[in-house]
Amino acid sequence: MTPQIPGYLLSFDSTVRPVVTIIALSLIWLGAARMPASANSRYLTAGVLSAVLIGWLAVAQYLGAANTYFANTERAVPIILFGLLIPLAVAAIALWRSDSIASLVSAIPLHWLVAAQVYRVAGGVFLALSADGRLPWQFALPAGIGDVTTGCIAVVVAVLLAQNAIGARRATYAWCLFGIADLVVAVTMGAMTSPGRAHLFAFDAPNLLISSYPLVMVPTFAVPLALMLHGLVLWRLRRETPATSRLVAA
Repeated sequence: MTPQIPGYLLSFDSTVRPVVTIIALSLIWLGAARMPASANSRYLTAGVLSAVLIGWLAVAQYLGAANTYFANTERAVPIILFGLLIPLAVAAIALWRSDSIASLVSAIPLHWLVAAQVYRVAGGVFLALSADGRLPWQFALPAGIGDVTTGCIAVVVAVLLAQNAIGARRATYAWCLFGIADLVVAVTMGAMTSPGRAHLFAFDAPNLLISSYPLVMVPTFAVPLALMLHGLVLWRLRRETPATSRLVAA
């Protein structure tokens, strides 16, 4: 039996998801406008990436709404991991194999890649759902607090990068590692509080909501997107010297 979905969660999702999508599309087209290539190449690359992003969102929404990932038995197979890992694998291969995509990503100002994750403050909804008795605290507290913290600090780190402040790159590394650790903890606790082979906590009130639509869009869209952004930031930091970063920002 699927859990009852509160009305405020549906309203929240219908507001936040378009905002997250617009942020991702804006990064793509910002990179396209700045990448060193012909207009046809720039807009073709941005158009393909935009289509892939929207297609991924549509597939994730279709599978989530069809309860493909829903788990309510202790023998349930955690197929939701496919919804998390496949987009990450596709993104990594595309960045590795496509010079055009790498060029576009390199053209996005680093501080905008960081600032984009301000949407993580929306993870505060986990705290509201926990207070409402709809999510186990073992999952909601670390996931909610970690997301809100990551989203708030993203703004601070982005400002430091934009101003080329001393220690900005070290702060970016630290923020990235914290943000990734938050996502790993959230995914782990989500598995440990949900019906399935990894279920270790919250047996009296298991985490059924996280694999139900629309909250299932978090592990199948929002989390992979956040990990992609963290990965791109780390990739840029490793490729660029501080002087190069200042030149790109300028």
